[in-house]
Order: sequence, then structure tokens, then C-alpha cells
Amino acid sequence: MLLWAGVTLIFPFIAIVMKIPIRQTVLLWIALSSGGFHWFWHDTHNVSRIPDALHVSSSVIEDMPVQAAGFIASKVEIDGDRAQFEMRVTSIHHFGSHLSKGENRGSISEQVIVHIKLAVKQEQQLAAVWQRGDAILLRGSLKAPVKAGNFGSFDFSEYLHTQEIHWIFKGSGAASLQRQESSLWNRYTLLRWNDQLREQLGQKMESAFTSLLHAGYMKGLVLGVTDELDPATYNEFTQLGLTHILAISGMHVAVYAATLLYLLKLLRVSRETSLTVVMVLIPAYVLLTGASPSVVRAGIMAMIGLFAARRGLLKDGLNILSISALLMLLWNPYYLLSVSFQLSFLVTGGLLIYMPLMKPFFAKWPLLIGGEVAITITAQLVSFPMTVFYFNQFSLLSFAANFVLVPLITYIVLPIGTVAMGIAFVWEDGARILAWPAEQLNDLTFSLVKWLNVDDAYVSIWPSSSILWVMAYYAALYSVLYWLKTWFTSRRQTDDISVVSSNPTTSPIQTGLAASAEWAAVLQTAHEPGGAGKFARRQWNGYRYLALALSGIAWLGILGIGYQSPSERNTGVVQYLDVGQGDSILITTPGGKHILVDGGGTMDFATGKNAWRKRTDPYEVGEDTIVPLLKQRGVHRLDAVILTHGDHDHAGGLQAVLDQIPVSTLFFNGTLTDKDPFRKLLNTALAKKIKLYGAHHSMEWEPDRDTKIRFLYPFKLQKNASEQLPVIKEQNHYSVAMILEMEGASFLFTGDMDDAAESLLLSELTLSSSRVKAQGGTGSARKAVDVMKVAHHGSKYSTSEEWLSYWQPKISVISVGASNTYGHPNKAVLERLAEVGSAIYRTDTMGEVQIRAQQGKLSVRYQRRRE
Repeated sequence: MLLWAGVTLIFPFIAIVMKIPIRQTVLLWIALSSGGFHWFWHDTHNVSRIPDALHVSSSVIEDMPVQAAGFIASKVEIDGDRAQFEMRVTSIHHFGSHLSKGENRGSISEQVIVHIKLAVKQEQQLAAVWQRGDAILLRGSLKAPVKAGNFGSFDFSEYLHTQEIHWIFKGSGAASLQRQESSLWNRYTLLRWNDQLREQLGQKMESAFTSLLHAGYMKGLVLGVTDELDPATYNEFTQLGLTHILAISGMHVAVYAATLLYLLKLLRVSRETSLTVVMVLIPAYVLLTGASPSVVRAGIMAMIGLFAARRGLLKDGLNILSISALLMLLWNPYYLLSVSFQLSFLVTGGLLIYMPLMKPFFAKWPLLIGGEVAITITAQLVSFPMTVFYFNQFSLLSFAANFVLVPLITYIVLPIGTVAMGIAFVWEDGARILAWPAEQLNDLTFSLVKWLNVDDAYVSIWPSSSILWVMAYYAALYSVLYWLKTWFTSRRQTDDISVVSSNPTTSPIQTGLAASAEWAAVLQTAHEPGGAGKFARRQWNGYRYLALALSGIAWLGILGIGYQSPSERNTGVVQYLDVGQGDSILITTPGGKHILVDGGGTMDFATGKNAWRKRTDPYEVGEDTIVPLLKQRGVHRLDAVILTHGDHDHAGGLQAVLDQIPVSTLFFNGTLTDKDPFRKLLNTALAKKIKLYGAHHSMEWEPDRDTKIRFLYPFKLQKNASEQLPVIKEQNHYSVAMILEMEGASFLFTGDMDDAAESLLLSELTLSSSRVKAQGGTGSARKAVDVMKVAHHGSKYSTSEEWLSYWQPKISVISVGASNTYGHPNKAVLERLAEVGSAIYRTDTMGEVQIRAQQGKLSVRYQRRRE
């Protein structure tokens, strides 16, 4: 309501400044108010009815055994030991409750996500027969989607809210689902047929392209089926800004429509009939390719455009784009929050607005090359702010990659793949022959993409900016291109005048070079104007050059502001990230240095007999959480990574960090583990020429003048005869412990120290204090710290009474995973922390914990998270 009131108050001012007629102003206000009301009404009614159906509150519904009846509402995806789909729940009740005949069984109509954990490999075959539209009875429990654990990270619960989904239904084993008898036709029958057709087309694609890598890539390119894309290849495309190739969008719809129109023309079908046929067939293509927001937008625009072409109406592209957006938002206002929707409409609108400004620069180029270059540059400039806003990176080689690969894929690989898939229905050998050149071009594409991704120096990292920054970027870009075009056309007009003066019978207007009405009359003369007219033109040129210079400076300034890492003067920040059962801590010093302590890690139990449980693209904390957060927070380079020890829950995520973020220095405990991933991590550091140091007691490092790190543990190990690093299987005892002194505050980091290591360190610290006293200095039996990271996730084997008595931490942070199987944090540890009066913060219940230090004062904030 406040937003609506603010817009209402500012509307008259905007109308006066922009000289908008009153009637249009009122209509625009009514349109915006109606849109706001539509959103408000839709969002208000987007609530779960399941608690009411179960006669319980949302706070006690989780893990309650329930039984639900309904229909499978999406394609069933089977990946490793999990079957996942959406279910339309029509009734639900407590499992095991006895209902009398005719009693209400909680009739509702609500969509939920279903996760069924398969018990044995054979259950994959049982789940494979489940299809969209099946009537089912499902037993299990409900769980609320997890809210974002870190500030600014992807919020799965918010995403599901925009899909009008509020619960995840968890089942155990294929036996938890029973298929029921149902009618042959229901609301999902058409989509079920579409799934079956997509499956058949995918199988034919596999017949034509024998390599799984090529088949998965072509399925994504032609059918929009991205489940089988190689994750490594997809990441390489993402880094170069090429993912739009793999997302069905306007490019695909345009090729589809143009191909149909060409074929109908060959069959001598009339123009009007051809336009009607293609207009009718476009919805089928949209449905076949998955109906993502981008392809829906392209399909609607194509249908409106074809209709307009047939009737000779509405030929303005921006009007067509606006009508498409209006229809989609009326259907589902949550489309407005979709990244796919935003990028699709912004890039399309940007091409319509900015391309006229770009065309004159390439007017004399060969038509195909000039047009391709103009479109590529415009699309890159337009998509750039939203790309860095959402993905926080931009490759300087993106333009070259798009310019070379988009035409190759669009005009050669895509048509060949489509035709090969069709031929495979009648002649598989012929389809393989036709697919062979596409496979060679695909190999060339993969090689080129890999080669362009070799050097990380071309990938820039951009922190997440505000919407205001995005709007300022577009305004400054338009101003730059407008004045640049004005200057460029002015120069060409001057050249044309000299040509006209030698040939008076030729009019500059006839050459098409008179860009502005103001100079049209002047340019019709045979000679360049003189006197006052010439002076006036020179004055206008001066203002034009000044406007161009100021616009360019403003645009570059906006880019500079967007690239800078956000920082607070004279403030140090320690960010205890929520990485589940593991540790990862990002330190930002007052001088703007970035230090990462540990990198979390995702344990992989899908080995040996359980290898079938391994998923195609499993969650990996470094790749999926830490690296995106570092990029989002504008960490262009890590000045140091401090690895406390080699256990996977501390070291596992660092491989992705070293692969994607420049790192200057790596500190570790000076030992090796017997695990291959740890050795790979150190080899990566050596290959990238990262400086390696074995941290040990009494070692110190100063990242900047206001920050000091004193390493306390482990003690320096004796070198063996071969001078090789010792291999130690049990790493906890040798965890790096250190004190960070920053802005008058002290932070103690302990890794996974056990009580034996704590005892050794306390003995050494006490002995050192005694030595100082004996030499006449001042010593202390206790050295209090402001903040302590509790060792080993709050294990009972760490954080002894003696340890707490020595350090007396004012604040204690426990990095621990929710519902972990180890029982962390231990109840006794929590009691000991309470006894010394330490305030306790936990990542399992509070998410990320951030502690700011400024002139000795601490402030704490944390990301709340629903249990």
C-alpha cells in the first residue's frame, strides 16, 4: 500500500516533466494500480490449505505421518536413489487414523514436491513406470522447504512459493507409493502425452547421436531437455555466457517458424494460409519444448506477429512485446520474479530499443556480418547488467564466443540435429550419417569453449548490485549510443556533402544519410552552409561532443561502481557461513583483504555397492554455495585460504574455490592425508602457483596494517629424512588454531581440535607466560578472547572446561549441520559455554552468523531460518 501511495503521489510530477497528456497519465495509473491489485490478490491467496485439512497448525505438521491421495502432476525424474515429481494433492489425513464412513478426509487441491528415497537399485525400475496423470496414494511425512541459510543466497522456499508450493512430501521406498485406478482422461492427460512424445523424441536423438555427451547436448538444444546435459560442459557454457543457446527461446522459435514457412512456400501454399498454419503450430512447439517463460514469451510474440502480418495490423515490436508480457503476467504474476522471464524480455526489448542506435555503425559492412556483429554487441551490452546481477561474473571473451558459436549452432547444428532426429523414426543408419557432421561441429564447439575457459584472467567477478544500478546502466548506455550515433552520422553527412558538391544532381536525402529532420533542408543544398549557419552547426557540434563525453564518463563510472567490492570503512567482518556439517569462514579485513578459513565439504557415501545411489549432478558445497557467495560479495581475489586440516568437511569445498577464484596464498597444517581429493587440492594450488605455507605455533601474518593473525597450533613437526610431508590419517589433532586481531577485537579459530591438542596448547601457553614472568615481563594465566569458533562442531571431545577457563570467550559460534547424525553440538559443551557466560550462535538454527568489529565494538547479525 505504501508503494502504491508513493507511485500515486509521484505520477503527476512525472506526467508534468515528461509532458504526458492527462488522459494517458490516468490510464497508465489505472493500469499500474490494477496490476498491483492483481499481484496482491494472487499473493494473498497463495497459502497452504494442508494444515487446515489436517486440523493442525503449520508449526507441528512436520514429520507427522500422513497419507495423501492425488495425481502425479509432472514428469517423474529418477536420479540415483531419489525419485522426484510434483503431486496434486486432492485429500490428506493422518496416517493410521480411522475415519468413519462419510467423514471428510481433508479434501483440498494443492501442489507439493515429492521426494521418494529409493531403498534398493531395483526400485528404480518400479519408479520408471510412474507417469504424469497417474492417480496415486502416497504415505510419508511433510517438511517445509528450507529457507536460505546465508545472506543473499538462493532461497529455495521463496522459489517454491512462486510456484505455489509450500511443502515437500517425503516418502521412503517405492512401496510408499501405490497407483490407483483412474479415468482415462484428467487435467494432466495432454501433458502426459507430451511427456511420452518428448521421451520418444529423446530416444530417437540417442539413436542418431550415439555418444551420450552429444545426445544429451542435442536434447537440450532441440527439445529443451536439460537433465542429461554434462554438468562440466554446462558450467563451461555458463562461464562464457552461452547458456541461452541451451535454453529454448526466441532463437529456436524463429528457426522453427521460418523453417515451416519455407516448407509451406515450397509446397505452394498461399501466404495467408502459411501464416495461419504456423500460428496454430507454434503452441505445440512451445509445449513440446517444456514451456519455460522464455519460450512462452517467444511463442506469444511469434503468434501475435504472424497474426499482425496476416491482417496488416500492429507491426511495432515493442507493442507486441508488451502485449506478450501482459498476457503472461495476467496468467501468473509470479513470472515477474523469474530470471528467465526477466532476461528474455529485457534482452528482446533491449534489441528493439538499442539496435536502431547501433545499426549506423555497421551500415557499410556486408549485410550478414554487419547484422550479426550489431546484434551480438547489442545483446551483450543489454544482457550484461542482469547477467552480473544474477550470476556475478562476466567473461571478456563472451562476445567472441557468441559471435562465432551462435550462428554455427543456430543455422547448422540445430537444423541438422532436428532433421536427424526426425529421420531416425524411419531410418536409423541414415540418421547417424546425417548426425555425423553435427557431432564433429559439436566437438569443435566443446573444444573451443574449453579453450576459451582455460585462462581465468578473462573472467571478471561482479558483486550483486541494486536495481537502481541496473536502471542507471541502461540510461547511461542509451545516452552514450545516442550521442555516438549522432556524432557518427554527422561525420558521414559531412563526407556526403563534399560528394554532392561535385555532383549537384544527387540529393543527400536520396542517399538515405540525412538522419535528422533539423538538417534535412540544409543538406538538400548543393554546398555546405556558410556564415551564421556554419557557425551554428559548429556550436551544435561542440554541445554534442560534450554530451557524448559526459555520457561516456557517466557510463564508465557506473561500471566502476558496480565492479567495486562493497566495504565498510574501519570495519572488519567475520562471516561464519552455513555450509551444513562443516566449517567455512570468510574474513574481510578493514583494508579490504579477503581470507577464507576452510571450505566445507559434502560427504559422498555413494561408493562400492551403493554406487547406484550417486546422482548425476549432486550438491557440492564448494560449487553450489561457497563460490556463488564469494562472487556475490565481490571477492575478486582471496588473499589467503587457511585450511585448518585435511578432513573432507573442511577441505572438500576448496577445490571449487581454487578452480574459480584467484588465490594468492594457502596455509595448511603441513601434513598430508591418505585421500586423493586432498592431494588433488594441493596439486591444483601448485599448478596455479599459489604460495603454500605450513602454519605452526609462533608463526604470524599481517594481511594489512590493521590486522594480525597469530598461529597457535600445531607445533612445528620434525622433518623426516626424505624431507617429505608426513601423511597423517587422523587430522583433527593437528588442526590449525589461530587468533585474529582486527579492529580492537580478537577472534579464536580452532578447526576440529580435540581435547588432547587443547591440553598441549594450554601447557605451552602457560609455560610461555611463566617464561615471560621469569624474565621480568608481565604475564597472564588467562588471555580472554572476544569470539571463539567452537572446535569440532561442538563435539564432546573438544572445548574442555580448562580450555574455556583460559579463553573466557564472550561469544561462541558453532558451525554445525541441522539434524546431523553425530549429535553435534553436545549438550555438555553447551552447558559449559553457558557456565562461562558465553553467548552462543549456531549455524544449524540461525544460518550464517556475521560479526562486525569496529574500534573494539562487536555487532552480530544472523540469517534466521525456519526449523
